This record gives sequence, C-alpha cells and structure tokens, in this order.
Amino acid sequence: MNLLLLGRRTAMGALAALLLVAGVWASWGTAQHVMLTEGRERGVMTVTRCDSDACVGWYASSSHGTGPRRRVVIERSIAEKKGERIPVALKPGTHDAVRTGGPGFLHAWLPFGGALLLSSVVVAGGLRLRRTAWTLALSGTALLTASFATLAF
Repeated sequence: MNLLLLGRRTAMGALAALLLVAGVWASWGTAQHVMLTEGRERGVMTVTRCDSDACVGWYASSSHGTGPRRRVVIERSIAEKKGERIPVALKPGTHDAVRTGGPGFLHAWLPFGGALLLSSVVVAGGLRLRRTAWTLALSGTALLTASFATLAF
C-alpha cells in the first residue's frame, strides 16, 4: 500500500514539475528578447493595421544613425489600435517584434502563469498539498491579472 502512495506522489510531483518547466520553456522564447538587451535592436512601432492574430506597423529605431523606418509584425494582444505607439525590440534577423517594458515582460510570461494555475490543480489533487497549491494558484492568477491590466489600460 505504501508503494502505491509513493508511486502516486512521485508521478504527480513529476507532472507538476513538468508543467512548470514547460511554462518556463514556452515563456522564455519571448522573454529573452524583452529581458536581454545585448545585441537587440530597440525602438518604437506605430501600428498601421491589425488582424485577428498580428499587428503590422512602421518601426523607428531608437538608435541614432540606423537605417530608415521599416515594417514589422507584432503578436496581437488586447490593446493594440491603429496609430498606437508601442516600444518594441526586434528579434535578430527577422521583421518580428516583441513588446518591451513592463507590459512586454508580463505578456512574455503568460504561459508560465497558465502553468502555475494548472500545476496548482495537480498539487492540490494529486499531492494533497493545499497550501502549496493555493500559493501556486494565487501566483498564477496575479501574473495573468497583472498582464491583462498592463496591456488593457
């Protein structure tokens, strides 16, 4: 009987850890462009049009002596409107941009917030660690709410 309990706890702990690692992995692709400034071109994007999943606009580099304005694409979040100016960083070698600053940081870590919420259910149900589960759930909720608030207002 104790071996079954150990097996269940091990499996649930591994699943919760896998969910959290997957959340960090999914977030890191965008977060590295927001947090690491070395070798990244930064500037301001003026949105010209948006469709359901991306916005296109003109880019002006904040570095002096760089080339003319060019068109870049940014993943659509909830706040973009035509004519809005968004601080961005360009992904090296592409025309893809990511939002920078506080809103960009929080938007980049959205998958991790979802992973925190999902792993809290596994920790509560499979491991029976309710306080830890509440901490994970509240952390994930705070991250998702802060991201929504900074992008929407």
